[in-house]
Amino acid sequence: MEIACIPPEKAVSWLGLAPDVRPAGKEDRGPLDYDKLLTLTGELGYRLMMSGAEIYRVEESIYRLLRAYGLEDPQVFAIPNALIVSVTTPQGHPITRMRRIPSHGTDIELLERCNSLCRQFCAHQPTLEQAQEQVDSLSHTVRAYRPVQTLLGYGIAPAFFTPLFGGGVQDALCAFLCGLAVGACLLFGGKLIGANNFFRTVICSAVASLLSLVLVRIGLGQDVDNITIGVLMVLVPGVALTNAMREIMAGDIISGLSRTAEAILTATAIALGAAAGLGIGQIL
Repeated sequence: MEIACIPPEKAVSWLGLAPDVRPAGKEDRGPLDYDKLLTLTGELGYRLMMSGAEIYRVEESIYRLLRAYGLEDPQVFAIPNALIVSVTTPQGHPITRMRRIPSHGTDIELLERCNSLCRQFCAHQPTLEQAQEQVDSLSHTVRAYRPVQTLLGYGIAPAFFTPLFGGGVQDALCAFLCGLAVGACLLFGGKLIGANNFFRTVICSAVASLLSLVLVRIGLGQDVDNITIGVLMVLVPGVALTNAMREIMAGDIISGLSRTAEAILTATAIALGAAAGLGIGQIL
């Protein structure tokens, strides 16, 4: 009975390892594990996307990280809904990892932490296990605000926006109350208004305009327009539209057009909701 022997270099390549590709100066660490490297870069890219980073920032960060670990021609492709990372082993075997990106907002602190980690990894090339531990620890080190704090933010922001549009102290107080109502709908009304961003925006803007009209009618506010505009400012997709223009100018046309369409739909939802809320208030 003959036993087939697999050459060590082929056995290593079947495991997704590259015996001859290591970061410069790190040759004593053994073969590079492509699966762990793609898991690391995919997770870091995912967190960058979830923090609201621009597409070119995500692609360049992952590309530089893969190059730092010795890969010659890594391929990185990102759009607002997906991240794809692909590498080719020295034996010509392609390995690809994809992450689906759900709907997300903007987290500047998480973005700064991810950027700092990426620069650190590129400069020092820690072991993949150590790097993965640092990426996983981001969930515990990045500050998370409690729902009450976020709700207060939804109230305070309109209270400061309203005077910019000519409102007085009473209007600012009404905007604060309306902002709390909008924040409550977004934070705690998910089961009632659903997860669809368009309909959530329609309902929240309708609540804002209707409550503004009610507060003015009972004498707490003075100008329904100033109050409504101040509250609706928390729903305006300013960051999304700005990023869309930046990505279009950077050459990421697909991502830029996608974000532009999202911003236009959100603005349309705001207009429809505000009109519906004022219409219901006039009928009542």
